Amino acid sequence: MIEARHLRVLRAVASTGSFSAAARELGCTQPAVSQQMKALEGAAGTPLLVRAGREMRLTEAGEALVRHATGILAGLAAAEEEVAALAGLRAGRVRLVSFPSGSSTLVPTAVAAMRADHPGTRVSLVEAEPPRSVEMLRAGDCEIALAFRYEPAPEWEDLVVRPVLTDRLVGLVPEGHPFADAEEVGIGTLAEEPWIAGCPRCRRHLVQVCEAAGFTPRIDFATDDYPAVVGLVGAGLGVAVLPELAVESVRPRGTRAVRVSPAVQREVVALTLPDLAQVPAVAGMLDRLAAAARR
Repeated sequence: MIEARHLRVLRAVASTGSFSAAARELGCTQPAVSQQMKALEGAAGTPLLVRAGREMRLTEAGEALVRHATGILAGLAAAEEEVAALAGLRAGRVRLVSFPSGSSTLVPTAVAAMRADHPGTRVSLVEAEPPRSVEMLRAGDCEIALAFRYEPAPEWEDLVVRPVLTDRLVGLVPEGHPFADAEEVGIGTLAEEPWIAGCPRCRRHLVQVCEAAGFTPRIDFATDDYPAVVGLVGAGLGVAVLPELAVESVRPRGTRAVRVSPAVQREVVALTLPDLAQVPAVAGMLDRLAAAARR
């Protein structure tokens, strides 16, 4: 019989490439990982791994089992949580993954509301940008991924997509800049400015918007850290376009925010798997994330 604990070990070995790395990830010993893999191969009746140098590689059967493991483990977690709620335990667990500006603005209000209404529900948080956060959701490493998109994402069609808010992007210029007191600036008027860009997805979108306005931005600095973007702009080293959530999450010293035209925005959404959306704790957290955006 194939057991869920063996599938978790197989997935860890597949993602890390070795028994020792999988043991560190799972918080157990290497012999324990080896023993469970032997038990899984015995239950499967065929080798699942082959050694290639210092790494372990999946056989064709191993690859097939890993593909199924994600759905099996997610479905099992959903079943366990729903049964616990139906049994009247009034307990649950929600592992949340969020992009940084969402973590500092939407998540605190939502988690505080969840804790006030359901103190027995445990909510944890780690940070990751999409698409990494979406990969974690599909891998069973979280129940909800707070993510964003600039355009429709067909790769999310198998997920439950809960709209949270529309996040407008604003221009950020140094104090004393010719446009610092402007109510609105056409993005094309910033064509000759040096730019500070954000995360890879935001960077690609910035280039697309600028090229649509007739120029390619000269990106002098690129950083995933929003306070660093603000600091660089405040030091007069360039201009940037940031989501309003990001500006709200930092103290924009030495900078001025201005509206840009044409209007640029991104959609912030909460994602989960269809099975998990039926779990009371997950559904409750989705509701509170949406409510946090309305405050």
